[in-house]
Amino acid sequence: MKRLLLAAVATLALTGPALAADDDGWTTIFDGKSFKGWKASENKDSWSIEEGAFVCDGPRSHLFFMGADKPFKNFEFRCKVKTLPGSNAGIYFHTRYQQEGWPKYGYESQVNITHGDPIKTGSLYGVVNVSKPPAKDNEYWTQHIIVKGRHVVIKVNGKTLVDYTEPKDKAAFSKSFERRLGSGTFAFQAHDPKSKVYFKDIQVKRLD
Repeated sequence: MKRLLLAAVATLALTGPALAADDDGWTTIFDGKSFKGWKASENKDSWSIEEGAFVCDGPRSHLFFMGADKPFKNFEFRCKVKTLPGSNAGIYFHTRYQQEGWPKYGYESQVNITHGDPIKTGSLYGVVNVSKPPAKDNEYWTQHIIVKGRHVVIKVNGKTLVDYTEPKDKAAFSKSFERRLGSGTFAFQAHDPKSKVYFKDIQVKRLD
């Protein structure tokens, strides 16, 4: 079964699931059983599906959402996340697909409870860093990202951990990474072979 799932990642079509919003404007962008609408980068074998969740478990790879008809600029994004002890991952937004390396564009909302990196779950990585998130390994939590203009809010289990306004003249993070707001898509991160993380109930609401 896992071989079939991995093959689905490798041959993924870029047309996503039916993007019909519910009465509150939320659209589910993962059907819980296939990679339809998503595309993995290097090391595609790092991704599988278990019990209705994307699971990263292997060398560095990023799973990008490719099923929208236009980029996301102002939005709310939420999903349920579970880490096994010592695991690291991330949720990128305003990013774009790339075949290799750490995503150059957009920001990362960190996923990490007990990995050695001191930047923990809910952080806007490298910009607003959190050390004690209200979440635990082996239990699902809700990670909620809201972007309106230059304003970013990140909540974990309903608690606001990040409330950040990007300066109008913010410089790029470095020559290699464009950590600035703009528009783009979402991506989940498989960080390393010792990290196993689950992502499910993935929804987005456009605020444009």
